Amino acid sequence: MLFQVYGDNALYQWLGWIMVFAGLILLNEFARRSKVGGVIMFMALPIAMTIYCIAVSVGADTWAANNPTVLFQNGWFHYAKVYAALTGCIGFMIIKYHWGKLGKASWFKCFPFVIVAINIMIAVVSDFESALHYFDYMSGVIQTVDGGPGGVLQNGSVVWVTSEHATQVAGWNNVFNGIAGILNIFCMTGWWAVYTSKNKQDMIWADMTWVFIIAYDIWNFCYTYNCLPNHAWYCGLALLLAPTVANALWNKGGWIQNRANTLAIWCMFAQVVPQFQDSFPSYGYDSVFAVQSTLNATTNTVVAVIALVANVAALGYIVYRAKKLGVNPYTKEVFVGTKDYEQARARIDEKELAA
Repeated sequence: MLFQVYGDNALYQWLGWIMVFAGLILLNEFARRSKVGGVIMFMALPIAMTIYCIAVSVGADTWAANNPTVLFQNGWFHYAKVYAALTGCIGFMIIKYHWGKLGKASWFKCFPFVIVAINIMIAVVSDFESALHYFDYMSGVIQTVDGGPGGVLQNGSVVWVTSEHATQVAGWNNVFNGIAGILNIFCMTGWWAVYTSKNKQDMIWADMTWVFIIAYDIWNFCYTYNCLPNHAWYCGLALLLAPTVANALWNKGGWIQNRANTLAIWCMFAQVVPQFQDSFPSYGYDSVFAVQSTLNATTNTVVAVIALVANVAALGYIVYRAKKLGVNPYTKEVFVGTKDYEQARARIDEKELAA
């Protein structure tokens, strides 16, 4: 079993998952279907969130010492992730609405690749950071878990406790998944083949097909399972499935926009209301919606190996397609002629394709 979804809170935990999944899909639809929706979600709300976060950070040593954002979301990763995701959302809006010189510049079409690569590398660094704690423990640098930075649980798993009080399983699982994340960056193809949909609601990246999406989803789930074990039930399952389902059923070719939108929405919510998913009774927060992973090194390693194999397979298939078509997979599209690609391409504004 991957998660501790049993016992008295199981009903609430499943209800929480359904609420997060449905909420992300609905808010993504609100954000993508109009300029007003996008501006509200990715410009107005982030300003309010930033003001709040600055306020509680300034008061962290006094009145905000027990604020949930300060206790559970005040590390470098969470801020890097939320603002990187928001940067992606705004950049995608610039492209699909052709705002200003950037929105009309052909060179700026590679922005989606750049911002996604940055987001992936943020997670890769976090995985490798956790791996370093494992090697520190094995070399005797850290020795405890109760009240300390690391140690061994009763099941034999080496763990470390973050500054935000979360216990992470550390080991070769982090190394394997970190490598998978780096490979995943090179699974993005056709970097400049990004267009606006006919109805002006979406930014379409037709060459980002199920090959990349599945490899990304498995890798990112493993990342959350490794480094956010108390959040992965939501950000590793509900958050990943929301954009993937939308892409599969009604928004073909718009996965990366869906992903950025839902990621930014979730990160903002988690930054301001972390007590929804965090349960630390000793700090006065005990959520019935909170779900912890099993914190088992064997399980983490199996998931990491699957992620690594999936990304090796995806990259191998891309190399095969590129050689078959005789193209550079990064300057040209390699999935031309496949079902996913053609369905997405059919949604693109013909004027842009002709330009």
